[in-house]
Amino acid sequence: MSENRKKLSATAYGGIKGEDYIPFIPTTEVMPETTGYSIIIGIIFACIFAAANTYLGLKVGLTISAGIPGAILATGLLKGLFRRNNILEANMIASLSAMGESIAGGIIFILPALILSGFGLSIAQVAIVTIIGGIMGVFFITPLRRFLIVEEHGTLIYPESMAAAEVLVTGTEGGSAFKTVLTGLGVGGGYKFLSGGLMFWSESASYTVTQYQGTMIGVDALASLLGVGFIVGTHASALMFGGSLIAWFALIPLIKFLGQGLAVPLFPSTKLISEMSASQIWSSYIRYIGAGAVAMGGFISLARSLPTIIRSFKQAMSGIGSKNTGDVDRINVEAPLTWVIGAAVFGFVATWLVPAINGGVLGALAAVVFSFFFAVVSARMVGIIGASNNPVSGMTIATLLFVTSLLKLTGVTGDAGVMKAILIGGVVCVAIAVAGGTAQSLKTTYVIGGNPKNVQIGMFIALSIASVVAGIVIIMLDKAYGIGGTEVAAPQASLMKLIVDGIMTAQLPWTLVIVGAAIAVFCALVGLPILPVALGIYLPINLNAAILVGGIIRVLVEKKFTNNEERKAESIEKGTLLASGLVAGDALIGIIIAAFATLDINLGLGKALLPALSESNLFAFIMFILLGLWIYLFSSKKNKGAV
Repeated sequence: MSENRKKLSATAYGGIKGEDYIPFIPTTEVMPETTGYSIIIGIIFACIFAAANTYLGLKVGLTISAGIPGAILATGLLKGLFRRNNILEANMIASLSAMGESIAGGIIFILPALILSGFGLSIAQVAIVTIIGGIMGVFFITPLRRFLIVEEHGTLIYPESMAAAEVLVTGTEGGSAFKTVLTGLGVGGGYKFLSGGLMFWSESASYTVTQYQGTMIGVDALASLLGVGFIVGTHASALMFGGSLIAWFALIPLIKFLGQGLAVPLFPSTKLISEMSASQIWSSYIRYIGAGAVAMGGFISLARSLPTIIRSFKQAMSGIGSKNTGDVDRINVEAPLTWVIGAAVFGFVATWLVPAINGGVLGALAAVVFSFFFAVVSARMVGIIGASNNPVSGMTIATLLFVTSLLKLTGVTGDAGVMKAILIGGVVCVAIAVAGGTAQSLKTTYVIGGNPKNVQIGMFIALSIASVVAGIVIIMLDKAYGIGGTEVAAPQASLMKLIVDGIMTAQLPWTLVIVGAAIAVFCALVGLPILPVALGIYLPINLNAAILVGGIIRVLVEKKFTNNEERKAESIEKGTLLASGLVAGDALIGIIIAAFATLDINLGLGKALLPALSESNLFAFIMFILLGLWIYLFSSKKNKGAV
């Protein structure tokens, strides 16, 4: 590659009109993009990231970005294995990879609520909902692409898109980042196999504080949680742990103290409080408080974002009909408008008539209208805050409130009403998540110099196939552990179920929900981010403590290079790549272990050979800390050849 292409030009970030921008690969240069390599590898990566994020999201309520790791893996694989140094192919692979994360978020936020409601969930339902929502999410962006990405060039930053573009550019020159991700993948997978598979040590180390109403503290000794903590840093992880302190060192002891003299169970539990452990109190009471906090956080977030949402919708809609003059070059090849109309018609008819959804005329109309409105909002908001911070759950809650109320008003109640509301909400949730991911990838495509139409087609193919993989993972985890239990908490789906049930039946313990809402309002009034605190209340303390440890490791790395900004940036980037690999490795091996559990195959060699170590809390904690120490040392180590 010529010398003047070793980095993105300053104009990639703005400073000129979008129509005057010359992409990294000029449109005058012909280069393969949609090839067997890019499509097949992209689909494989989309399936891997869909599986990993479905597993992680159901377990801890968080997903990891797939676009940037996908770009790293794409450039490394193309160069290392296939000897192809083609950035347009790498961009296609990264764009398809990003769909894995997008559909995982859209699916896990709501569809497992069907399992929690007792209806069950089939792989076919997951695939159908994803394909319907996915086609709308991908192609509803088409009429807005030129306005949002070209005409708003430099105004809408698309921070994660630009990061992916930088990775693609630098990745075509070297493979150290690729090796770091693979190292994390191997270590995370190996750690998971030894602990969760062979069971040489426990995956949780906990201590019951008997002197303080029997509450509990500890860590989930998982590589993925250390990785998530390193990625999100101490601010978010400390807030989550703070929420856990409220739950486990204030609310649980208080409930135990006040309720231990009761002679009858206190609704919604069917067991005496005096006979309940801290975990049982958390499951029976605290989760409702956490759900109230998360829901109120979603409403407050949506209310705060309302001016931006309205402005975004108006500005984006004003861009429809903006046409390119003169010859259409590669970076402005749009999918035909008939495809957009076709996606809307398909979404309406399929939501209405496909038996797996059977949403009815009004439900189908609501699905299309909300998918289009929130797709527009989602596409613009990722340009401001990035896809990782896109308030998909808040928009989904707003959709569910309207759809569930509409169904109830039209006489569709009971189990049928609950099922329809969840499935219609699932279509919209997938459309919102996919629209944000699509817009993000289209911005990277524009900066690099790719063909947006080809990328959109590739993304739809990838999400359609990856949806089956995500469905398999959900069913497998449900059979192995049970969705909604301590192993697979499915926090967002549990919340969506509570909302739908609350509207349909009014059988919720509203006092507990309102207590959670009051905590969320308090956070808003004092300027604390609501969602991390709410998730801290909602999720077990062991999980949040492990994430905090990962955040502390990042702080230690930063402090080591306080006086050397270049080394600090290098070490944090290296640690983030390693953490992404750890999360992916843990999740992928976790899925394999779940498959063995589903088949009733016992891998517990460690439990048979070394039962004392296998059940030792102390040994599990030591192994967890040793892994954290290795992350610190690896991240701090200077790259070979670095000056």
